[in-house]
Amino acid sequence: MNRSAHSGGQMGMNKMTHTEDQIARSRVEKTNSEWREQLTPGQYAVLRGHGTERAFTGKYHDEKRDGTYRCAGCGAELFSSETKFDSGTGWPSFTEPADRANVELVDDFSHGMHRIEVNCAACGGHLGHVFPDGPGATGERYCINSCSLELDEH
Repeated sequence: MNRSAHSGGQMGMNKMTHTEDQIARSRVEKTNSEWREQLTPGQYAVLRGHGTERAFTGKYHDEKRDGTYRCAGCGAELFSSETKFDSGTGWPSFTEPADRANVELVDDFSHGMHRIEVNCAACGGHLGHVFPDGPGATGERYCINSCSLELDEH
């Protein structure tokens, strides 16, 4: 897979470059064995193997409870229920991250197309992709795999 850190411009995405906080933050480092022990097989396939869960099968695609969505791999705060919306795609969708520094955006040229991959900045876990068709002020739709997330209810 050809992946590179995204430096902006593609699809009109906003704030695509890494922030100083993101670069300075230490990364959660674990061996594949440690990740396999911590995560379910489905979580491992998505978070560490850059997989995708099937549409409409994830536990959060239709979730309505208030809270903070955290990385299932390391617990980093990623998204707020306040920015979650029903995109009709079968995956949880958000208009923006809770803190832009907590996600990294990477060019993804897999499957014969160019997309922007969303990863956890703290552990590098694959979360999903961001698309330029969202309803919010940024026009972005963060399409995220449920198994990459854990909901911390308020």
